[in-house]
Amino acid sequence: MNLHSKVNLLMKQKSTMQLKLLPNIDSPADIRGFSMDELERLVDEIRFHTIDIVSQVGGHLAPTLGVIELSVALHKVYDTPNDKLIWDVGHQAYAHKLLTGRYNDFSTIRQHGGLSGFLKRSESPYDVFGAGHASTSISAATGIAEARKHSKKKFRVVSVIGDGAMTGGLAFEALNNAGHLRTPMLVILNDNEMSISPNVGAINTYLTKIVTNPLYNRIRDKIWNISGKLQIGKKTARTMLHRIEESLKSLLVPGMLFEELGFRYFGPIDGHNLHDLIKTLERLKNLKTPALLHIRTKKGKGMVSTNFETRQYHDDAVKYHAVKPNSGSNGKISAPVSDEISAPLFQDVFGTLVCEIARNRKDTVCITAAMREGTGLVPFAKEFPHRYYDVGIAEGHAITFSAGLATEGVRPIVAIYSTFLQRAFDQIIHDVSIQKLPVVFCMDRAGIAGEDGPTHHGALDIAYLKCIQNMVVSSPKDGNELRHLLYTGLDYQDGPYAIRYPKASSVEFNPRGQAELLPIGSWEVLRHGSDTVILGVGPLVFDGLNAAEKMDQSGISCEVVNCRFIKPMDEAYLKSIIGKFDNVVTIEEGVRAGGFGEAVISWLSSNGYKGELQIISLPNEYVEHGPRDVLLEQWGVSQAGIIKAIKTNKKPAKLEV
Repeated sequence: MNLHSKVNLLMKQKSTMQLKLLPNIDSPADIRGFSMDELERLVDEIRFHTIDIVSQVGGHLAPTLGVIELSVALHKVYDTPNDKLIWDVGHQAYAHKLLTGRYNDFSTIRQHGGLSGFLKRSESPYDVFGAGHASTSISAATGIAEARKHSKKKFRVVSVIGDGAMTGGLAFEALNNAGHLRTPMLVILNDNEMSISPNVGAINTYLTKIVTNPLYNRIRDKIWNISGKLQIGKKTARTMLHRIEESLKSLLVPGMLFEELGFRYFGPIDGHNLHDLIKTLERLKNLKTPALLHIRTKKGKGMVSTNFETRQYHDDAVKYHAVKPNSGSNGKISAPVSDEISAPLFQDVFGTLVCEIARNRKDTVCITAAMREGTGLVPFAKEFPHRYYDVGIAEGHAITFSAGLATEGVRPIVAIYSTFLQRAFDQIIHDVSIQKLPVVFCMDRAGIAGEDGPTHHGALDIAYLKCIQNMVVSSPKDGNELRHLLYTGLDYQDGPYAIRYPKASSVEFNPRGQAELLPIGSWEVLRHGSDTVILGVGPLVFDGLNAAEKMDQSGISCEVVNCRFIKPMDEAYLKSIIGKFDNVVTIEEGVRAGGFGEAVISWLSSNGYKGELQIISLPNEYVEHGPRDVLLEQWGVSQAGIIKAIKTNKKPAKLEV
């Protein structure tokens, strides 16, 4: 069935699918008296309403559709928000939002000023722990469960981890610690075929029913307690019981890894069987030890349904992981596509260039952390499968892995979002920079990441990379310069080299262009002037050019410089500024503290510059979600912001050095 047919089918369904239950739910307490038939109906309504709204306004669609039954079951069984429900990868929690009093605001999700697309503590008491990055839920749940001991409060703790988050090392660090602490808590492993995938069958369901039966657990505990009262042979008896239990579980249950880490393992069970989910959760909720329930789900379940009454579905989880809005056609589902722009997105230019490079250089490989599509590496993965590495949601490992490759003459290109690379700060320093290994870091989503919000805005990379010794930091003004910087980075042998670029148009790109090796630290004067100099980083330099043209009309002559190397800076050019310009304006898509502008002020102030210095940057606070252009305008990181800075002509306090 093609997309057009799916859209027509969904439109027909919309006229017949009436929301009878969902609009009346103000809190999870409203569903706890529902019959099983009503709960099944509620699941269908949530699935339909999620598709309907998200297809119009955009957002993460496939992840949350896979956990609708689980969301309903959890809020049915547990006394939330008194019982604590902690979600991993918060984009799974749209159904959770609908069940916790946010139905009326759901159409504002990811919209400027509306609901967050992730979990947010300030948004609802049901959002126990904010989540935008992956693999955090078990660590947070362990902390919450331990806090329960100190406060003497009585509540249950459940964490849901899935959508690949179990590939992150943090999750296993947490399992190790939680198993050692033996604090009662439940971890639900939502296995949606993006993580471990053992088969689901009748025997596994049968075994789970046995081991979750309260009678089974009471007998097991009694035998264990009785063996402890033996005067002779207590240790031997308990050792034999433990070995028998482990042997049976090793043979029959695919969860011994978790058992060895101190968790009782249950499952796998069908995560779309609402009846079994509720029964299993009821049996597990009062266990006195850490437990892990393994459920199997289908990411994107019900993406397009041929029949909501019979629950027959067609799915495409990868295609519909996230969708763009279709404001002109209610109910129409659209896969993510590039904006209608004259030049491709930077991420697509990057994907083209790494393939070009790999055809010419046999020593290059590409590494990413579960973001093949988002970083533009799909073409590379297909053309060079043996030179492509996806390490899962494990950014720290990705960096040290790349460092190991570099020691043997391989040239790794590491493609990770700016905000995700933060998670590997220690590895960048100790495993790459100190050893002066030539690893090339390519950071997509540098600056404003749009509707994903503060957990995904790449506002800190200039600050956190610029302070690292031996690190070169660069930013292209357009797609053609990205080619130059990539080739320059691969030619550079003296240490790590970073390239940052935004989630935006590449402005200009020639697929058949020629690479130029750029002198490290060199800047480019794009427009000569005599009164004010505008130092721009990345594509923002074009805002500088446009502002300079406007200022000409006011009799102010502006020079515009493409500061393609953030570190090292072009000190020869900076020296030429002294005594030439009355005003220096810097503009960057990053925070002010520790950013490019502060580095320029520091250098000029130390070298006797007496003119005015003005920094245009993102604020030293977390920027909320919204369209990139709207947020940049809001904070003055734009053409208008440059013009205002020049016209204001107020002398800011000099940076003390």
